[in-house]
Amino acid sequence: MNTAYFLINTIFDIYLMVLLLRIWLQWARADFYNPMSQMVIKVTNPLVIPLRRVIPGFGGLDMASVLLALLIAFAKLALLKSMNVLVADWLTISLFAALTVLKKAGSMIFWVLLIRAILSWVSQGRNPIEYVMHQLTEPFLAPIRRILPALGGLDLSVLVAFIGLQAINYVLGDLFGQLWWMI
Repeated sequence: MNTAYFLINTIFDIYLMVLLLRIWLQWARADFYNPMSQMVIKVTNPLVIPLRRVIPGFGGLDMASVLLALLIAFAKLALLKSMNVLVADWLTISLFAALTVLKKAGSMIFWVLLIRAILSWVSQGRNPIEYVMHQLTEPFLAPIRRILPALGGLDLSVLVAFIGLQAINYVLGDLFGQLWWMI
């Protein structure tokens, strides 16, 4: 049972993160011809394209991808319910699905910021993945840099973003209690 739970959780979460990355790439208007962007598009297109024919975008946001993210999270939780791992009614599972998408989005922001920080230490600046990471994180980091004083070439904006993400995580934990920490 633990193996099945692990596999279901991992496979659904990885696809959900890739789907959220697609939404983020579109929101940040990142370079879609970048190899990393192309991988994300090729992995998600089989499920997004049919939904796009029915669900239009709204305000520059791909609502078909957002709906698909919610459906993927709901499918994962429904599968866990069918295995008796999760005991909840369908309304609660719907709430869990929305919270799962929100938590995975925060987690993905954390990991992309961390990857960008590490790449900034070791990369020469010509890496296509570093370029996309820059495009994704700059909308979060630029406002922080405007507030932080210059510290002699040291960029602490990522650290401040990490602290902010962690604070948001704790606020949501306080709001939703044990439910937030379980998903």
